Amino acid sequence: MRNHTMVTEFILLRIPETEGLETVLFFLFSSFYLHTLLGNVLILPAILSSSRLHTPMYFFLGNLSMFDLGFSSTTVPKILLHLSGQSQGISFQGCISQLFFYHFLGCTECFLYTAMAYDRFVGYPMPCYPSRYMVIMNHRVCAILATGTWMGGCVHAIILTSLTFQLSYCASNEVDYYFCDIPAILSLACGDTSLAQRVGFTNVDLLSLICFSLILVSYTLIGISISKIRSAEGRQRAFSTCNAHITAILCAFGPVIIIYLQPNPSALLSAIIQILNNLVTPMLNPLIYSLRNKDVKSALRSAFHKRGFAVENK
Repeated sequence: MRNHTMVTEFILLRIPETEGLETVLFFLFSSFYLHTLLGNVLILPAILSSSRLHTPMYFFLGNLSMFDLGFSSTTVPKILLHLSGQSQGISFQGCISQLFFYHFLGCTECFLYTAMAYDRFVGYPMPCYPSRYMVIMNHRVCAILATGTWMGGCVHAIILTSLTFQLSYCASNEVDYYFCDIPAILSLACGDTSLAQRVGFTNVDLLSLICFSLILVSYTLIGISISKIRSAEGRQRAFSTCNAHITAILCAFGPVIIIYLQPNPSALLSAIIQILNNLVTPMLNPLIYSLRNKDVKSALRSAFHKRGFAVENK
């Protein structure tokens, strides 16, 4: 028989090899986070206010903006508190919440990118048949795909969180990481973690690989369709758009595959990859997908013009 102490708080450790750099990292991460908030908050009113952007592609981009806002806000505020010298403790309930929303939004991201790839797969072969594209990607189909992504992510997170926190935890409550994630939390468990590890591998790694494979198939078929475009300028523009999308997808899926497929990943490597995943990718998504787009820029100008005109009338 072993004595266990009821854990009420976890202690999150600092980012590896960053001692003395807390102030620099605080301002750097704050800048990334503010740019993430600003970029994604700008996209939503632009899409809602412009009827030209009421299309399946921008519908999914609006969902991606909401995801980026939530995903970065799951871990970054707590990291910034730690870097500013605040307590490194997180309550047991807070750790459960952080892990749940991290995997809920992370899985939703996988499904959402897959749905967006399917939308592009349907759209690219039919640039001359917009009515046929809108028949396939109608409002009902878009709503089902979007609802499915969020519901699938929720089920995924419930399974992982319940398996992780049904275990008993030893008195040592120092999480060998700077936020609550499954590998770090399971290392503190006193019981058998094999089931949680197997389900975690299946739910995280295999699911990510399946979604990533479907996305690659979609973009391969898109590339074949683009190669048939006669205009060299049209091909170049289309390939440029695809390259930007694929870059965003690699930034999203790369960290998941690298971290969770390794049995004992380097602490520094894991930290760098997770920072890329939590901070950099949500900041770049608005630039890659929307803010470089002429229609989005025009919608933003119109929204600000209407807002300024309304203020002047008051």
